[in-house]
Amino acid sequence: MYPHHFESVAKVAASPDELFAYLDDQERLSAHMMKSSPMMAGTTMEFEFDERRGRAVGSRIGLSGKLFGLALEVVEVVTERDPPRAKAWETIGKPRLLVIGQYRMGFEIQPEGNGSRLLVFIDYGEPSGGWRFAGKLLGGLYARWCARSMAHGAAKYFERRR
Repeated sequence: MYPHHFESVAKVAASPDELFAYLDDQERLSAHMMKSSPMMAGTTMEFEFDERRGRAVGSRIGLSGKLFGLALEVVEVVTERDPPRAKAWETIGKPRLLVIGQYRMGFEIQPEGNGSRLLVFIDYGEPSGGWRFAGKLLGGLYARWCARSMAHGAAKYFERRR
């Protein structure tokens, strides 16, 4: 279903339980999308959560923003949640994004030494319609940035706490 895949791995100075608790907060996990940056083309996304806030299978998470006057919007649903080992979510409906289309994302945690090994992945397709060309050009770059931001953001968070 998803023709493209990228993953990023980081060693994190936290137990699997601590790391899962940190990553289970979708706002914290996706903080890189809430800040203006070149990869976000200067825009930011806002979250809208159901009552479970992404912490249960079936929970819905909405993200929205504007770029150059265009409304961006995506709805995700949590499809897997196995504390402290793994979590995954994927888009439902037709996302309104510019460089990637439908996607499935998630993370896997394994104990490693005094900490954890974190793998963040994204499986994705290209956007439909007129944005297909942008997806072919920039989709991989964006997917790598997103997975790396999540993995390395968690590692940096726990480094700073030491």
